[in-house]
Amino acid sequence: MATVVNIMLIDDDPAEELIFRAQMKKVVNYDINMLYAPSLDDAVAMFGKGATVDIVLLDNRLGPGEDFRESAPRLRQSGYIGPIGVISSSLTDPYFQSFAEYGADFRIDKAEFDPTAISFLIQEYAPR
Repeated sequence: MATVVNIMLIDDDPAEELIFRAQMKKVVNYDINMLYAPSLDDAVAMFGKGATVDIVLLDNRLGPGEDFRESAPRLRQSGYIGPIGVISSSLTDPYFQSFAEYGADFRIDKAEFDPTAISFLIQEYAPR
């Protein structure tokens, strides 16, 4: 029986939910339960209602003028202590080099997000 892993995607683009969900269904080693929050406030509300999450995938830009440097600390301040991965369609901005300073554990380009990458992230970051 495959290990169940709860992954929350926080992304304001509903199309990304469909893409990520499809990729997670292709992972064979794990049974992934994907939770989706279109905003940081929705994610915090889900945590407040007792959502169990092993890994958060946080879109770099959730709104105009806000990137993970604001949203990751807010997620930490809400009480989430698990791994946070910043996802972006481009990791070229210099501020991505200091992701850990803002409470994130890893970063990944959306183009690299495939079943192999998902399995690796689970092995590296999901609590045993």
